[in-house]
Amino acid sequence: MSIIKEIQEALAVLSIPEKAEFFPRFFKTGEGEYGEGDLFLGVKVPDQRSVAKEYYSKINLKELSTLLSSKYHEHRLTALFMLISKFEKTKDKAVKEEVVAFYLNHLPYVNNWDLVDSTCYKILGRYAFENQKENLLRELSESEEMWHKRIAVVGTMHYIKKGSFDLTKEFVTRNLKHSHDLMHKANGWLLREMGNKNEGELISYLNLYYQEMPRTCLRYAIEKLDEDLRQDYLKGRV
Repeated sequence: MSIIKEIQEALAVLSIPEKAEFFPRFFKTGEGEYGEGDLFLGVKVPDQRSVAKEYYSKINLKELSTLLSSKYHEHRLTALFMLISKFEKTKDKAVKEEVVAFYLNHLPYVNNWDLVDSTCYKILGRYAFENQKENLLRELSESEEMWHKRIAVVGTMHYIKKGSFDLTKEFVTRNLKHSHDLMHKANGWLLREMGNKNEGELISYLNLYYQEMPRTCLRYAIEKLDEDLRQDYLKGRV
């Protein structure tokens, strides 16, 4: 049996039939949240991580490409979890660069919020931060493709975790007026995480831009602030 078939069967055994119906019903018409061709097994993320942990060292990038191009959402997310493990477990710079190149070459398959938010900052964000490759993320942020923009902004999560906020603020400011609510959610989520690290940084940013923020972005950004402060920002909007 091929490694691909083995992984697919391992995921199929873990599938939940009722969840397979849940996802398409709620997301197939969701303005790009999932592609029209996506199919769902209903495998829980912890189970996908467990399969990825078991198989990441046994699968090569060519085989991983086959799994990542699958129409099954769980196959694609599991492939990305394995790619993260390949990136994190090696100390070989050439291997890390190969993984990053693979990720960039397969961006058409990293095209919904689940795939982006679960993986990109652990690969692209970490690589850009550790190798001073911010232009890699900047180029994605300037793309006309919404998912590329979201990958760029979510990629800055690794910067936030390291206490560096300038790149996040740059990308969020650039995309405050984006037309899609998924970008507003991403922007707000990143700002909230910035506030978790340094509330003063968030408040100084909000004082400059909260009037311009779409309501979704603002709601996410202020979610962890004290109630009185949240109400001040909500009531203070023109």
